[in-house]
Amino acid sequence: MIANVLVVEGKTIAEVWEKSVMLLWEKGGMASTEYDLPLDPQSRDATMVMIVNEPFSEPRIHLGFPGGIEDLEKYRQEVVSGVHDHWIKPEEGKWTYTYHQRLFSYPAETGKDVNQIEYIIEKLSKTFYSRRAQAITWIPSYDPKTDDPPCLQRIWCRLFVENGKTYLRMNTHWRSRDAYRAAYMNLFGLTELQKYIADEISKRTGNEILVGPYVDITDSYHIYGCNFDDFKERFLKLMKERDFYNQDRLKSRTIRSDDPVAIAGFEYGRELLENEKS
Repeated sequence: MIANVLVVEGKTIAEVWEKSVMLLWEKGGMASTEYDLPLDPQSRDATMVMIVNEPFSEPRIHLGFPGGIEDLEKYRQEVVSGVHDHWIKPEEGKWTYTYHQRLFSYPAETGKDVNQIEYIIEKLSKTFYSRRAQAITWIPSYDPKTDDPPCLQRIWCRLFVENGKTYLRMNTHWRSRDAYRAAYMNLFGLTELQKYIADEISKRTGNEILVGPYVDITDSYHIYGCNFDDFKERFLKLMKERDFYNQDRLKSRTIRSDDPVAIAGFEYGRELLENEKS
């Protein structure tokens, strides 16, 4: 039986992602998916709510996600800057969307693309108490027919004042998500988008807008059965053998984003993106 709703809360994206994956592993139900091969075990699955109170507090980077730090930089630029929008070529069997394309250039039925992030920035710059600052990704006439429709469905932003300071809160809503292989990178990339929106509102209003809490809601948060062995060998082993944070990197399962190793990883990611252009 699939658990109804699981909730985790913490200070950093690394802490909250780790808590979410462990809680899912321990209390999630079992469910089949449309991607399963005949011999694959069922996935571990639940609805998950993640509350990150300080998205840019350190340590931000968790070493348990299946990727390198360079991948975080590439994904950040993919979401915020649209560096891979040119890969959208469904007629050639390639990508059918990117989140940047759907958020910054939504293909409206009028034939004129809509920059929904610009709308959010402009709306909150003019009416800071608005509850209408949202953006969607789903195209009902198109996405249900594709093999890999968007997981992210909607983002919602609102400004609030606390102790004389103004913060941007962001909520994101996801249809379905790979908790182990995708969710951490999503947390990293979407909070970078949150910071981009806050910074843009700051520029337009002349008032400092800080990054506030990030709330992440996923209808189907899962670890695929085909990834169980890798999850146990990589993530669960890391949990047993290392501290959450230790200045000795060999004893830590997280690192700060301003650590020299992380900075070098980000730079490598930028180099890889430059090489893609040649």
